[in-house]
Amino acid sequence: MAGFLDRAKEQAQRSMAQGKEKLEEVQAQRAGGDLLKKLGAAYYAEKRGSGTPEATQRALSELDAHITAHGDAFLRGA
Repeated sequence: MAGFLDRAKEQAQRSMAQGKEKLEEVQAQRAGGDLLKKLGAAYYAEKRGSGTPEATQRALSELDAHITAHGDAFLRGA
């Protein structure tokens, strides 16, 4: 009986770890999408005269940092 409980506990821990990994992936994709929108808004504002090149560059740098840390999978869904 103890062996069964140990295996069940291990399976539950693996499932929790997989769930946590998936949640982190979804959160990273959502953050990437938000950064992409921020870049688009900064670029649009710059081209319309109400934004600055610095704001656009800052948004691009933030997006680049996110891609370096989490990959660019969120771009395929955009």
